[in-house]
Amino acid sequence: MTDAEFSASGVRIERWARSLTKAGQVVVKDGRVALLTSYGREIDSAPVGAVSAGKRWFATADSATARVNGVRYRLTMGQRSRRRDGAAPVHRFLEVLHNAGGRRG
Repeated sequence: MTDAEFSASGVRIERWARSLTKAGQVVVKDGRVALLTSYGREIDSAPVGAVSAGKRWFATADSATARVNGVRYRLTMGQRSRRRDGAAPVHRFLEVLHNAGGRRG
């Protein structure tokens, strides 16, 4: 298994009823997923294999859910984070997790 890498900034990270940051970061590197504040402080992290992520049918196109250490987060990655090849960051995040051994949730 190769180490897939992903990074998105300007991510709104919510713990359902509570917004934790409006400009955070999601990083997948060295086999770990990390959710960070806009200042780089770690909100939560876990090995890729222990993280489940998915997209709900009723969710907006730029958001996904991720379960990290048993805590469910909603991640909203705005259109400003769109890559040059046109791939939405949410789809790329889910693809990287899936390829790195993460679970669908």
